[in-house]
Amino acid sequence: MIAITGATGQLGHEVITALLKKHPPESLVAIVRNQSKAQSLAEKGIHVRVADYSDKDALRTALVGVEKLLLISSSEVGQRAAQHRNVIEAAVQTGVGLLAYTSLLHADTSPLQLAQEHRETEQMLADSGLPHVLLRNGWYTENYMASVPAALAHGVIPGCAGEGKIASASRKDYAEAAAQVLSLENQAGKIYELAGDEAWTLSELAQLLSDTSGKQVAYQNMCEADYAALLEGAGLPGPFAAILADSDTGASKGGLFDDTHQISTLTGHPTTSLLTSLKNAL
Repeated sequence: MIAITGATGQLGHEVITALLKKHPPESLVAIVRNQSKAQSLAEKGIHVRVADYSDKDALRTALVGVEKLLLISSSEVGQRAAQHRNVIEAAVQTGVGLLAYTSLLHADTSPLQLAQEHRETEQMLADSGLPHVLLRNGWYTENYMASVPAALAHGVIPGCAGEGKIASASRKDYAEAAAQVLSLENQAGKIYELAGDEAWTLSELAQLLSDTSGKQVAYQNMCEADYAALLEGAGLPGPFAAILADSDTGASKGGLFDDTHQISTLTGHPTTSLLTSLKNAL
């Protein structure tokens, strides 16, 4: 059996969709926090088990009989390391044969603050002795598509990434790569640096949005502090705004770039282009 944590989340949903193309539903376990949100999965014949990353007992129960586990990293920044430790310990105690973890692109050398908890989790996995594979995910293209309406309204894409190249991919791309890894044998010990085939700057994103929408949009590069203040002024909580601004600065240092095309090598087809994503967003 293959289990997926965070199965009703956006990435988890895409992973299950991809796995269903390769595996019967009764071989899949959806680990969720809210059972009512997993009704559609249960109707497909997927086993639904309720467990929170912070509930050690529930995690152990949820992992009984599981051979492979996809640990989708927690969304609770600052609590991730402790939550991931609970999952790893439960996996060891229940005899999971392989744990695949969604880490961050080049987590070991990444300049992004977000990388710290991923590095801690990778070290926990190494120390645990549990067979594991690292799926180091780059940025989701959807992160940028969410800002398209505001960019069109104001004619500006703000940021502090300079001319840093961003090799983003869609959630579906990352999910298909994860499903492929979970379907292959002999994956323990492997590290996949997962990113899109195409890399672009925020200036290029602004130009492509202009060309595609017919409305002029420019990229406005700012210092990190000003960009964080802008995000906070737009309604984002201060700590989250600071993380996003730091990530942009990290992109300016190459933290979101990779050109090894490991997603498309795994899936056998190119990753979703930025143009396709923009057209879908528009």
